[in-house]
Amino acid sequence: MTLAARAATDERVARAHPALALLRRPEVGAAVAALAVFVFFSVSTEAFLTPAGVSTWLYSASLFGIMAVAVALLMIGGEFDLSAGAMTGTTGLIVGVITTEWGMNIWLAMLIALVAALSIGAANAYVVMKTGVPSFIVTLATFFILQGVNLAVTKLITGTVAIQGMSEVAGFEQVKVFFGSSFPFLGMNVKVSIVWWIAVTLIATWVLLRTRSGNWIFAVGGQVTSSRQVGLPVMKVKLGLFMTTAGAGWLVGMLQLFDVSTVQATTGIGQEFIYIICAVVGGCLLTGGYGSAVGAALGALIYGMTLQGIVFAQWDNNWLKAFLGVMLLLAVLVNRSVRRQAGIR
Repeated sequence: MTLAARAATDERVARAHPALALLRRPEVGAAVAALAVFVFFSVSTEAFLTPAGVSTWLYSASLFGIMAVAVALLMIGGEFDLSAGAMTGTTGLIVGVITTEWGMNIWLAMLIALVAALSIGAANAYVVMKTGVPSFIVTLATFFILQGVNLAVTKLITGTVAIQGMSEVAGFEQVKVFFGSSFPFLGMNVKVSIVWWIAVTLIATWVLLRTRSGNWIFAVGGQVTSSRQVGLPVMKVKLGLFMTTAGAGWLVGMLQLFDVSTVQATTGIGQEFIYIICAVVGGCLLTGGYGSAVGAALGALIYGMTLQGIVFAQWDNNWLKAFLGVMLLLAVLVNRSVRRQAGIR
């Protein structure tokens, strides 16, 4: 047998069938599900496809999508962050308190909130890496700490558990242009958060697929021990991922704060699991090493469409939780089946 013949029969160099290659994409299942949800609510409700309806579910999806993409990167890297939801409230409260109560410059307040968020993300990474305690436990502890601090400190300083009057802070309107404004497009009133969502998804996809850092994220999430042995900077990768999630929490916190000009001490509580569900629906594995930023964005789109579609259809809103549970279970089972059929271990 010639070398050419051997090469032709070698499975390592054989080209995969196009359908098989498509199945190997982690976001394929989410794309199909998003199309199905879109068609269902488009047919069953009148308001879903109106300009106002589209604007509403896109805005809802954008806030979840930004966080879902960041959480997806972290999950691909083999970790979880259960403090992501509370972080959105924490950063909004920091800005709200030090501007309305202490009169600090609003841009400086935002910078302080960003530094605080990144510091918390770095602390999570440090504890996880230095102690070996699972990130699920470490960030769960951080979640409870932030939840308690948000409630107790806000009430101690302001006497309430909410920040009001942000619209009266000097410079609010200038900041609102970047974080809380909207613009007309194809008859819709498009929130600027949708632009941020698209930008975050594109950047995350570029990092994962076109940079050395992206290769490191997949490698560290798949085989952390082997990654250390070949000299990959595991600590730096994990640190960057946790800080990215915290930074996304700051961004969503600012988008919410400058859109409604108020923030509650309970803002973001309970949403951390929605971010994880969106990432899993988008193709991320709970074991790490596999996933897609685009898939996570599609998972958030599914949630946003369902959240508003149920309202438009005038159903009992409690069905949303049942839908989330079914969607998570189906996503895990489908991803497992597709990966097996595609021959991915």
